[in-house]
Amino acid sequence: MLRRLLTSSALALGLFGLAAAPVPARAQAQDCPRGTLDARYCDRNGDLVADAPTNARELVDPATLIFAYTPVEDPAVYRQVWQPFMDHLARETGKRVQFFAVQSNAAQIEAMRAGRLHIAGFNTGSNPLAVNCAGFVPFAMMASNNGAFGYEMEIIVPASSTAQRIEDLRGRTIAFTSETSNSGFKAPSALLASQFNMRAGRDFTAAFSGRHDNSILGVANRDYDAAAIANSVLTRMVARNVVRADQLRQIYRSQSFPTTGYGHAHNLTPALAEKIRGAFFNFDWNGTALQAEFAKSEPPAEKFIPITYQEHWNVVRQIDTAMEVSYACR
Repeated sequence: MLRRLLTSSALALGLFGLAAAPVPARAQAQDCPRGTLDARYCDRNGDLVADAPTNARELVDPATLIFAYTPVEDPAVYRQVWQPFMDHLARETGKRVQFFAVQSNAAQIEAMRAGRLHIAGFNTGSNPLAVNCAGFVPFAMMASNNGAFGYEMEIIVPASSTAQRIEDLRGRTIAFTSETSNSGFKAPSALLASQFNMRAGRDFTAAFSGRHDNSILGVANRDYDAAAIANSVLTRMVARNVVRADQLRQIYRSQSFPTTGYGHAHNLTPALAEKIRGAFFNFDWNGTALQAEFAKSEPPAEKFIPITYQEHWNVVRQIDTAMEVSYACR
């Protein structure tokens, strides 16, 4: 059985500023099935995500929709990348759409929990926390035109490093992104502990860069001896000439994981939620900045496909269980 790398639950939301907002009395008193969801949510249909409120007064229909993309890379770049889609979303919903440049996974989750964020792309590892603590309802993921999707976690080192295997990283500094990241922390931590008996503080020094691009640049510049990263991010950075492929070398690649999950807050009116879902699936990628950026991935991202949290995030929840991750909202 896998054991935690950290002596305390570093993934508990309270440890990185996600103090939960007070739960309304009516939600506290509500008797409904919810599984691992926070007490303010119900899951009557057993799909593991929060149901829309049954009380019409708790549904929201905002004049301006706030959209946020996962804070993996430079927000300034991605504001422009997402503009064609946001324009399309505005036409489909009849709403104004505003881009929210989040600086951390925790801030993104907290914004949706507080009602300040309506539509978002949460990274792979943050999806379970967003679902359970913020009422996030994921329904879409990027894929190629033939339906291929996913990315792999890689452990990379500088091209000139003497490290050839993971075991060679003992005594060195390994960069992670943030505690909520699947490829940037949770999956590599489980791997290091279970397969190599390597633990932070004992066998290597753990550093946290905050984002995948920071980790990649840190390895390229030899600030870190190694880093755990999502190879989809690295592919796009090489394509944009932010970093050269010959500056880095891979010493481990994982199985494939689902990519960023896109969805909406659970308490939007059903009519608005339906329009939002429709906007994702009828968006024409051809010739857009979104296509230009995400077609650089491997496999290329060329459209949105429907997904379910219950099915597509099963492997991520298994990793969380193995690492004794708590979805409790503190």
